[in-house]
Amino acid sequence: MAIFKSSKAKHVDDRPGVRASDEPSEASSDVATDVKHAEKAGEIRGDDYENLNYPEPWKYERWFIGGYNHKRMLKFKNPATMYKAINLFAGVAIMFYGYDQGVMSQVNLNPDYLMHMGIYPTKGNSKNVAALGGIVAVYYGGTFIGALIAGSLADRCGRIKAVVFGSMWALLGAVLQASAYNMAWMCCARVIAGVGVGAIDCVIPVWSAEVSSHSARGAFLAIEFFMNIGGLALAYWIEYFAYLNPNKVMAWRTPLALQIIFIIIIGVGINFFPESPRWLMKMGREKESRDVLKATREGDIEYELKSIKKVVKFELETSGANHYLAMIWPKDKYSSRLRWRVILAVWLQIMQELVGIGVITVYAVDLFQDAGFGEELSKLLAGFNNLSYMFSVIFAVYTLDRYGRRSTMVWGAVAMALELLIAGICDKYAQIEGPKQRSYGAAVATLTFIYTATFGATWLTTPWLYPTEIFPLNVRAKGGAWSVVGWSIGNAIITLITPFLFQAISYGTLLLLFGLNIFCIPFVILFYPETAGRSLEQMDTFFEHGDSYNVFRASHQIREKGIDDWRWTKKMHADDQKELEAGRRASTARRSPEEDEKDARQNWKKRPAYTFRRKASNAGLM
Repeated sequence: MAIFKSSKAKHVDDRPGVRASDEPSEASSDVATDVKHAEKAGEIRGDDYENLNYPEPWKYERWFIGGYNHKRMLKFKNPATMYKAINLFAGVAIMFYGYDQGVMSQVNLNPDYLMHMGIYPTKGNSKNVAALGGIVAVYYGGTFIGALIAGSLADRCGRIKAVVFGSMWALLGAVLQASAYNMAWMCCARVIAGVGVGAIDCVIPVWSAEVSSHSARGAFLAIEFFMNIGGLALAYWIEYFAYLNPNKVMAWRTPLALQIIFIIIIGVGINFFPESPRWLMKMGREKESRDVLKATREGDIEYELKSIKKVVKFELETSGANHYLAMIWPKDKYSSRLRWRVILAVWLQIMQELVGIGVITVYAVDLFQDAGFGEELSKLLAGFNNLSYMFSVIFAVYTLDRYGRRSTMVWGAVAMALELLIAGICDKYAQIEGPKQRSYGAAVATLTFIYTATFGATWLTTPWLYPTEIFPLNVRAKGGAWSVVGWSIGNAIITLITPFLFQAISYGTLLLLFGLNIFCIPFVILFYPETAGRSLEQMDTFFEHGDSYNVFRASHQIREKGIDDWRWTKKMHADDQKELEAGRRASTARRSPEEDEKDARQNWKKRPAYTFRRKASNAGLM
């Protein structure tokens, strides 16, 4: 039996409130458990991880420009300064992603742009409306392709070269978009730009997570998504002021051309930062891996270095599962568990788009105009909506860490559904002339602001955070790629059909989104395990021992196998983690549903309230 399996020993976890134990993780796989016992018995020595059979460098690696160079890497006296620099750079990359996603919102309204594309006017012309939606949607076909390419490239020739690769495609796409003269030209440019953005968006989160220690994950998350929506808002306001330019040609070409500034910063700047120490170790470059850890970590790095070696050993032994096809069509139990995680990551990203944020942000001007506002006022309202959206992201740190992922998404969807329902009803009456028309329009605008703020505080961050918490480290890059694939599918569908929806059913669009929010709630409750407060090893426990996609059934299966941490619908608190590490049953799993039911029967008058609270608590919603 191969001895790679002790890779399931302690990793340095990057989430708040989680302290890794000094013992290897429990039961992450059947073979890993054997290795754990062997280590305790002294059968496996530390030097089993010293002589690894490293792979040969990819023969095409030299054809890709850029890459890590220790002499070129930025040097700081304090690792904390390097950590801040990495987070800032990652924030700029995420800001570019937001800018690129939002740059078409007002370009689509520019008459000169529409005439160049041959689709003017769009009002009342279904063919032109379809073409307008198609130009926006093809971009996500590019991000789909770019994510898959970059996920593989990042494993073959490094995270930095993969980012440079994406930057080159994004640069070409930006130049072509800014110089486009017809629809075919623009569509090709959008696809090329999408390839670049998909590659960058896939690799940057993985790179920043592996290079940084992330001792303050919540703060990093706030910066990352604050800058993401900041990019969206920046694109909008640049376009707003550019539109005031009498030269309507430059009004839409200038915002598209400004993408080049972001791309140059990302493509050139990444080469001055450290490479992933895990990838360097995987390629047999142990000295460079050690140098990176010294530059980015405070204190002793030897334990983490040993942990990385164990992970690399695991990667090399399970290399057959580290392929896209193997993650979808598994040939063994380990790969089948990966497919489960892929489905969760992809569907979560699709649901993020189904709840309606793409409709509201990209087509906000149309929404406000339908509510009775003039064109100029609608543009101002859409711009201020983006600003409030940006600041709402700060609340996500509080909601995610305090209430957990499941509760945040479920109650967020409930709140957004109610807001969209009321907004849809008000929008219906706002389109009818009368003394209360303006009041109904103001209600639509107010509820739109509240909706985007609710989304920013709940659903914006979770679909991007969740894949980093459920995928094993050895397939994290490809797991991130699958996540971007789901995001691309969801965005493509929404941006393609939204122009039709506004023209065909008007206020009914908001009512449709209300229904989609309700549609998403059962999926989160039934199929998504709670990851808050749990280490990567603990997540492996769930996927290895739960034999049902239903998280409640899986939790009972895990309990029947005698594993203490079995209630996977609830957040793991710091005290629970300490109890598990001490070998005691966690407080979240101390009481069984049968005991809760017994308590509920003690007072029949209070039984409905007890039952509701018990079921909601067991589901991790209270």
